[in-house]
Amino acid sequence: MPEPIAAWWARRRTSRGLAVPYPVGSYREAWASYPVLVRQYRPEHNGGIVLSQIPPAADVWLCWLCDAGHVFVATPDEQRHRPGRERRRSSWCPECSELAKPRALPMRPPMAPAAVVRARAAAVPGPAAWSDVAAGPSTGGAGPAATTPPPRRRRAASTGLPSTTPRVDAPPAPEPGGAERPTRASRPTGASQPTGASQPTGASLPDRVARPTRASRPTRASRPVCDKTPTLPSGTPFVSACAPKPASAVEAELRAELTARLEFEPGLNAVRVGRPFFDHVEVWPDIVLAELRVAIEYDSTGRHGLEHVGHRETADRRKDAALRAAGWQVVRLRTGKLPPLGPHDLQLSGLTRQTVPLLLDELRAIRGPLLVDAYLRP
Repeated sequence: MPEPIAAWWARRRTSRGLAVPYPVGSYREAWASYPVLVRQYRPEHNGGIVLSQIPPAADVWLCWLCDAGHVFVATPDEQRHRPGRERRRSSWCPECSELAKPRALPMRPPMAPAAVVRARAAAVPGPAAWSDVAAGPSTGGAGPAATTPPPRRRRAASTGLPSTTPRVDAPPAPEPGGAERPTRASRPTGASQPTGASQPTGASLPDRVARPTRASRPTRASRPVCDKTPTLPSGTPFVSACAPKPASAVEAELRAELTARLEFEPGLNAVRVGRPFFDHVEVWPDIVLAELRVAIEYDSTGRHGLEHVGHRETADRRKDAALRAAGWQVVRLRTGKLPPLGPHDLQLSGLTRQTVPLLLDELRAIRGPLLVDAYLRP
């Protein structure tokens, strides 16, 4: 159960027996990959405690201030996992996210064509038609149908008011055998009902619709998988029609520099895996080295600090596990103070002159210098 920061800090003082249970800078590395949260946190609203003194897993209420001026309260875990599918800056603030949601405007009902409107108007009898009906036939004799006034129920139904005419239900028709069907009033009460008669229950009524149970709901294993992936052995690289087009200029520059130093088959953008990864049985690395069976990923926090953190970091771990299960290795170039996820990840400040040499050294450590040097360009 989350608790206010003052109560949490006092309890940590008592449990650790220190006036300052967490010195300043104790958790600086854990918060370094969340630059937006570092900017949103305000020590003046949290008892003067800085963010590097709070563990990311602490169950405590913290006060945050977004760039738009909204002050809100959330736990560290809520803030770290707040980014979702939307790649916008408002994802870090609950109030900004609510304001950014598209609101449906009220729409007018579709209008009928003019020919239909004229046909409906011609079908409704006007005052002149009712006067002709009341006057009767031209012979002067007013029959019973001629003296019948127009029905009033149509107007009551059109205005939405209940009709004043009492409803009379017709008596039930007699059965073929001659015996009348017992009505509700003539049915025997509970004291006079036979004990051996079976009473229909609510479950046996035909108009009842069974609600979907938890077992009938679609699970992750039963979700439909895209059928565009070709039938290939697990671990086979190929050109996928579902892979997104590269949109990062840094990835394109890294691919060009690596192509100038290393020979590998260009154009491959997907690897067939043995188990579904979201809605596909394929993954899409940034760079596919089919000759070495190594996938290269370039990771950064992005423009708004939303990439490769929170739930996206969990997806990256799943992606790496699927590739390793297919016989591949993954090298992630982690920038923006992102922590490494695997044994071969490299922490870099960005794409520099030393990026490709460090990457080649890591490839030699994975596959051996004899195999990697054979693909080097002269």
